[in-house]
Amino acid sequence: MTEKDIKIEDEETLNEDNAQETDNTAEVEETEETGNTEEAGDAEKADIDPLEAAKAEIESLKTQMLYKNAEFDNYRKRTLKERAELILNGGEKTITALLPVIDDMERAIANGEKTDDPQVLREGMQLIYQKLMKALEAQGVSKIETDNADFDTNLHEAVALVPGMGDDKKGKVIDCMAPGYKLNDKVIRYAKVAVGQ
Repeated sequence: MTEKDIKIEDEETLNEDNAQETDNTAEVEETEETGNTEEAGDAEKADIDPLEAAKAEIESLKTQMLYKNAEFDNYRKRTLKERAELILNGGEKTITALLPVIDDMERAIANGEKTDDPQVLREGMQLIYQKLMKALEAQGVSKIETDNADFDTNLHEAVALVPGMGDDKKGKVIDCMAPGYKLNDKVIRYAKVAVGQ
């Protein structure tokens, strides 16, 4: 081998080494660029996505809150309107039930002037009273019983104490001055009674 041949072989080896280094460098650079691009994309996502997601969530929550507030306002207005209507027209059912009784009373008054028989007037008044009591019972009104009842402060109001009635009448209702009434088990007027002592 001559010097020329050695030089050529050395150059070829050098060229092969350089080519390999260039290939390796290119691969490393590609990997770094890809990694950098991915990192940049991830960093961009990390920077932009949470912010955008938070803004989107805030908008969604604001919209939900507005809908809920509007819904609650509508509910409040509706309930106030219904309550006002109940207060104004709550007695409509009761008054409608009492109108026939008023008609009967007017007829009784008109016919009372035409007759002199007190028995007829008494019977007419009794019928009207029964009709009135039926109308009130239909509305949930009931009379509080006081005949031979034990005195009960939840139902009765003692207006008089009657002494000397004996032990069997002690704490019992002796007389009823004004009857009491309940509306659906709620006392609306206490019975005014005299109680034995």
